[in-house]
Amino acid sequence: MTAEPMPSWLRPPSGGFTADDLDRLPDLPPHTELIDGSLVFVSPQTAFHALTVDLLKTGLSRCAPDTMRVRRQMTVTLDNRQRPEPDVLVIDAAAAGDLDQTTYQASDVVLAVEVVSPDSERRDRERKPQLYAQAGIRHFWRVENVTGRPAVYVYELDPATRAYALTGIHHDRLALTVPFDIDIDLTGLDKL
Repeated sequence: MTAEPMPSWLRPPSGGFTADDLDRLPDLPPHTELIDGSLVFVSPQTAFHALTVDLLKTGLSRCAPDTMRVRRQMTVTLDNRQRPEPDVLVIDAAAAGDLDQTTYQASDVVLAVEVVSPDSERRDRERKPQLYAQAGIRHFWRVENVTGRPAVYVYELDPATRAYALTGIHHDRLALTVPFDIDIDLTGLDKL
């Protein structure tokens, strides 16, 4: 039995891939990200991950003011070598663009949310928050699976250090006043 040939795009160019390459490379797997100039492929989602993303997107959409829009799994161009795909993001409505749009700019993102998966723990807990903070995204949430329920770790950007500071950990209810008034029943995951 012979192995199938590797697609030519799987070999990175000198200097790594760029943010624009995600739109040009043929037949990329869905939800491919660019982190530090390298392509990152996503493993199949768990039910917890998919349901948590749905719960947060629905809750944020209900709470968001008219000046903002909520999206799921769209890439954000942070710079030429960074184009991660948050699980959920809140953007300025003016950046919503057209239906063919494939990415948003960091300056348009109000909130980035990552639901931690076993295959992406280090990226979701360490690298992506670093990248989002360096790009100036003011609000970041990391969501962990704690005994089958979402625990939301809420961070806000410290402009002096350009690093995130933890402002709270929420288990059953996510009630916040920034970046806008938010009230999400996290136990609602049981009903999905």
